[in-house]
Amino acid sequence: MPDNHLLDDVFHALSDPTRRAMLQSLSGSRMTVGELAGPFSISLAAASKHIKVLERAGLVRRRVDGRTHICSLDAAPLHAGMEWIRHYEKFWNQRLDMLSSLLAADAAADRKARASETGSGGQET
Repeated sequence: MPDNHLLDDVFHALSDPTRRAMLQSLSGSRMTVGELAGPFSISLAAASKHIKVLERAGLVRRRVDGRTHICSLDAAPLHAGMEWIRHYEKFWNQRLDMLSSLLAADAAADRKARASETGSGGQET
């Protein structure tokens, strides 16, 4: 299983819709802090705080060019989150498969019981 601190940081970073939108924007190209803040009604300082959370999770890399901060996406840490989710996906798939088998067996038993009631030669009135 992935490192718990990494998972905590990744899931914390993804827990905010603004940060998720910033990651989506960065999936297309590198952007400055101002460009990332543009679509939101937030200050550059607030945008920078969001970016710092993303950096702590390893999802964003920031390069400083003079006074311009250029951000880029690093999606590799998302793999840890996907591995964690995949573990529970297997767990639930096994449970759902078992439930499906039980429901199919129950339905087959109901069909058999109905068939034996109507096919026993007795007429219902």
